[in-house]
Amino acid sequence: MNIAALLQKTARTFGESSAVSYGMERWLTYSELAGRVERLAAVLVGRFGLDRGDRVGIAMTNCPAYTEVLYAVWHAGLVAVPLNAKLHQREISYIIENSGARLCIVNRDLEDTVGPLCNAAGVLADVVTVDGPEYEQLIRVDPEPLFDAKPVDPAWLFYTSGTTGRPKGAILSHRNLLVMTLSYFADLESLCETDSMIHAAPLSHGSGLYGIAHLAKGANQVIPESSGFDPTEIDALLKCYPESGFFFAPTMIVRLLGADVLSDAALANVRTVVYGGGPMYTQDLLQALDVFGPRLVQIYGQGESPMTITYLSKKMHEDRDSPRFLEQMASVGIARSDVEIGIVDEDDRRVAQGESGEIVVRGDVVMNGYWENPEASAQTLKGGWLHTGDVGVLSEDGFLTLKDRTKDMIISGGSNIYPREVEEVLLQHEAVLEVSVVGRAHPDWGEEVVAFVVQRPGMDATGQDLDRFCLDNMTRFKRPKHYRFLQSLPKNNYGKTLKTALRDLLLKDG
Repeated sequence: MNIAALLQKTARTFGESSAVSYGMERWLTYSELAGRVERLAAVLVGRFGLDRGDRVGIAMTNCPAYTEVLYAVWHAGLVAVPLNAKLHQREISYIIENSGARLCIVNRDLEDTVGPLCNAAGVLADVVTVDGPEYEQLIRVDPEPLFDAKPVDPAWLFYTSGTTGRPKGAILSHRNLLVMTLSYFADLESLCETDSMIHAAPLSHGSGLYGIAHLAKGANQVIPESSGFDPTEIDALLKCYPESGFFFAPTMIVRLLGADVLSDAALANVRTVVYGGGPMYTQDLLQALDVFGPRLVQIYGQGESPMTITYLSKKMHEDRDSPRFLEQMASVGIARSDVEIGIVDEDDRRVAQGESGEIVVRGDVVMNGYWENPEASAQTLKGGWLHTGDVGVLSEDGFLTLKDRTKDMIISGGSNIYPREVEEVLLQHEAVLEVSVVGRAHPDWGEEVVAFVVQRPGMDATGQDLDRFCLDNMTRFKRPKHYRFLQSLPKNNYGKTLKTALRDLLLKDG
């Protein structure tokens, strides 16, 4: 089934219900949204000549048009390539070129970033801007019928940061997205047409994925006028929209609580806060429970198994009298309904109960593979199981606890940062001989990036010099927040840098 069929079904039943709101104002009903999707799909096929399976970049900050663009792409049988709006132009260019996107749809916020890439980034031939009279004129065409997509057809290329410095596009099929959606209802919560989801997190990631479940049940998609996360604005929106849900990174919850702006009226309208994408420290979680009550749901997932590996339900968060409450809250929960989980050693053999090893997952939600990267696909999907790269322990009663990340990923503000990406940029600087990047705990962002640098003989670059270089070559949030200059990097007998020793240096610094 084409995942866009969910919109058609919702529009038939809840046509006059609010589909998209912008700030406090209703933007579109479901009937209006479905009509605009059908017409934009016609433009994609007719005006731009796109065929089944062609990729369409979506480079937009959160805005009212995001939903119609996403579903129009699917409606036409095309593949959506949502791009994080925070990415550097070079990173966007790489993803567009790697995916082979012929068209990129943007809003004004990204127009100047993406526009110059036309005819320069691979096959990108056209850029369409959604906010303006030209766009409205463009979609004044006859509607396009729903494309009869096969369940295995690609629907979403989810580009993850790569340990090699190059992002990989996880191929998510229509079946993957449908199973993810059904799992939401099975494990997290039921929804109805009077509910809302406030999209303070990027629609290009978790908020957009969980928006599918809300659309399937006729719920309202609320776009903040700020296009993002503002605690005061969230308080105002909650007062306006009863039964509201969010997808938040843990750091967003911490920042929201730290702002101390949520009124009793706003809190009364919170339905569910789904959090994931990074560690939630126990003390922060207990504080969140004190404020929100039993409205929290934790999820653990990856782009390769979108938002769907394990969960901690509202009921589990509520059960403070359980003798194992704190232990369970320190875990990432139990397996979702749509997956199997295993723990294996370096030889891909199951470890004994309670022993640590790599977390592997299989199920209909797991990706088909990486876009045009058969080697990485074979390595990651060995034996029919997704090898997550995360180390964990599975308890006797099925709770999974993360112990480490074999890929050394840094999670800052809910965004994934792979050290290798940052290292490869810094190594391009003429003064840098060696570099190693690690994460350091941060009270607001979860982790921050720290770079240990060995300079070439006779060179004397400063931290400011390296910072300017990073800003010229990568997105701002990935750049190191601190630089430490060393005579040499600590290494083992095989010449591998000992990142544990570097982390120990940071601990000694306090």
